[in-house]
Amino acid sequence: MSGWDLIVIGGGAAGLWGAGTAAQKGLKVLVLEKNNKAGPKILMSGGTRCNITHDCDWRQIVEAFGREGRFLSSALNYLPPVEVIRTIEAEGVATKREVTGKIFPVSDRAMDVRDALVRRLTNAGAELRTGVAVKDIARDEASGEFQIKTDFESYTSHKLLVCTGGLSYPGCGTTGDGYPWLQKLGHTVTPLRPALTPLVSSIPWLTDLQGITIPDASVTVELLNGSTDGKDSKKKDPRLSSRGGLLWTHFGLSGPAPMNVSRAVSDLPAGHHSSLHIDLLPDSKPDDLQQWFQKATQTGSRNISNVLSELVPKRIAQILLEISQVVPEKPLAEVSKKNRNDLVERIKNFVVPLHGTRGYMKAEVTAGGVVLSEVNPHTMESKLVPGLFLAGEILNLDGPIGGFNFQAAFSTGHLAGMSM
Repeated sequence: MSGWDLIVIGGGAAGLWGAGTAAQKGLKVLVLEKNNKAGPKILMSGGTRCNITHDCDWRQIVEAFGREGRFLSSALNYLPPVEVIRTIEAEGVATKREVTGKIFPVSDRAMDVRDALVRRLTNAGAELRTGVAVKDIARDEASGEFQIKTDFESYTSHKLLVCTGGLSYPGCGTTGDGYPWLQKLGHTVTPLRPALTPLVSSIPWLTDLQGITIPDASVTVELLNGSTDGKDSKKKDPRLSSRGGLLWTHFGLSGPAPMNVSRAVSDLPAGHHSSLHIDLLPDSKPDDLQQWFQKATQTGSRNISNVLSELVPKRIAQILLEISQVVPEKPLAEVSKKNRNDLVERIKNFVVPLHGTRGYMKAEVTAGGVVLSEVNPHTMESKLVPGLFLAGEILNLDGPIGGFNFQAAFSTGHLAGMSM
């Protein structure tokens, strides 16, 4: 079928938003989504609640994406977080801000957000077709038109917006389809790796901590065995460190803080290892903890295990004592200064050897993608292929947990739609 001004491949966050924006300009728009329903990652995000965006200035979004963040400046100028919220609410979905700054629908239903995006594009006149898997794309050099082949038929369009995502959560259909298409058209794809994925460790005492949550911890990845020293790496890439919730699991560590630094672990070549350095009490200085222990010795003859359990969960206290070779039943007053210093050091720097990540199956995003220098940041149009636009996770962009990646998808999709 011919006659489309724009075909959007991928009915996720970037594709749905970009299609709606382009259709509002009067373009004849078709969205092709290979799943039987649009926005599968939207539907499962945030524990099916959908963390829409983050309550912050657009410059903070740029900063959160690290070195590649500057690429998003123009897109975020046109569609900052406040405009995402306004647009979603204009479609009838009330939003709320949680204490972490995350924005969710009041209903806590991701389906409401997905439906709002679909409603926005259909009301603007765009057409969404689900269950249509694109097999190949090509461009006719003479006419400049794109040919899009599917299992059922072929389509042509004047413009093409590719929003096929990455490799994370392949069960959602994000299986990297777009990368070979774009490489065939001349684009470069950086090495790909899972990001925002849980960390794996095989330390023997791990099962003793399974299920324990630390609401606020600070973590830093240290790279070992020939890779860059952890302290130096932290200066070069601030995303080796993160602060937030942490969950101990049967396989290792999950939660926002560990997942935010997982991209560094995924990036390690064979033979290189890493460890996670956890500050269990990031708001307490070592001297504060020393004084706390000193004061606790004056309030009775309690044993060290009970006292330490006032600072950290009891099972973690037991592990700390075991590693420090301190008898749990020993009265605090009889614990040597050296042992107390050692416990304080471990509270502030609890080291967990890492053995990898849970990979793409549990990754929320893909790190790596189409090289940003090949895409115009002011339009999202390819610098190599006229009429080809790219948005969302297929680009070499990945941000932390907290709505940042959806914001980038919405903003890049919106700018592409505006620029047609």
